[in-house]
Amino acid sequence: MRLLHFADLHLDTPFKWAKPQHAHQRRRALRTTLETICRLAEERQVDALTCGGDLYEHDRFTPDTAKFLRDTFGALAPLRVLLAPGNHDWFGPGSIYQQVEWTDNVHVFNTTQLTALPFTEGVTIWGAAHCAPANTPNFLDDFQVDRGGIHIGLFHGSEQGNLALQHSGKEPHAPFYADQIRRSGLHHALLGHFHKPVDGEFHTYPGNPDPLSFGEDGSRGAVVVEISDDGSITRERVRVATTTVNDVRVDVTGATNHTAVLHRIFEATAELHGAVRVTLEGMLEPDLDLRLPDLEASAPDHLDALSIQEGRLSIAESYDLEHLAQEHSVRGQFVRDVMNSESLTEEQRQRVLITGLRALDANVNELEIL
Repeated sequence: MRLLHFADLHLDTPFKWAKPQHAHQRRRALRTTLETICRLAEERQVDALTCGGDLYEHDRFTPDTAKFLRDTFGALAPLRVLLAPGNHDWFGPGSIYQQVEWTDNVHVFNTTQLTALPFTEGVTIWGAAHCAPANTPNFLDDFQVDRGGIHIGLFHGSEQGNLALQHSGKEPHAPFYADQIRRSGLHHALLGHFHKPVDGEFHTYPGNPDPLSFGEDGSRGAVVVEISDDGSITRERVRVATTTVNDVRVDVTGATNHTAVLHRIFEATAELHGAVRVTLEGMLEPDLDLRLPDLEASAPDHLDALSIQEGRLSIAESYDLEHLAQEHSVRGQFVRDVMNSESLTEEQRQRVLITGLRALDANVNELEIL
């Protein structure tokens, strides 16, 4: 038996890091990615398309999103589509899952208990749903397979045994331990929630199929899962993303003006495409007029979006901080306060000094002598 599994698409996500126009483009791209996943399911002639939750954003979906999902999944018939709602697309009266009149090929799991869906002869899919945005318990607690054959789990949950994932910043919705999968009688669990892809011995996280933020890595996408007669599986990860996001660092050391910084950004992004986040680092010249919004507004035409942030920037030696600290002025008092602050790390202190001195220098005529 062959399944195509994905999760965490997050249709209608706000993309708060992007400007409004680009955020709208990114939301459209997520729809295109779902269409790509559906085409892949047909091309690979899978027996079912499975989703491990967070298909869409409950608080932001529109009637158009509901119709898009109904039509997209309906067009796959007779290929079966199995949906296990997560904490962002939880099953409830106001959800798409209850509002839409799904075609016969779509099955939505709708309880917080793993329930059996006899699939093919000798194979059972056990699925469950989040029925609230939080506080969903462990689906595997007190669960035990009650029949013979091959058993596959489908749900949205947080595996607690992987320390790297525990520090991913994700809330532990429906937490469980990997060894519970095998002890429950399931041969494998197809999951959602963690956006970082994981190929566990008895569980699979596909990762979000299309980029949602910067800094994402790993082979995320959709997963073709082959299930053998003995319950063992093989996996093939397939990239389905419509767009890409990139992180690059640009050294501004020696750049004496805005245009010089812009040229360095253009050089660093010349071979990239999609959305790019540039982190500026290095030695900052005191007279450099570094305005991040202006740099972002000058994004190269071949990029979908450009986001710029300050990284490890330090003040060039021409800024004599000890001398400035002796000034009887607003600037001098500012330098003294920051340098004497015990609540700031050295990196934070440098960033505060850079930002503050640039702002004060821009308004030098307004400085008050103390």
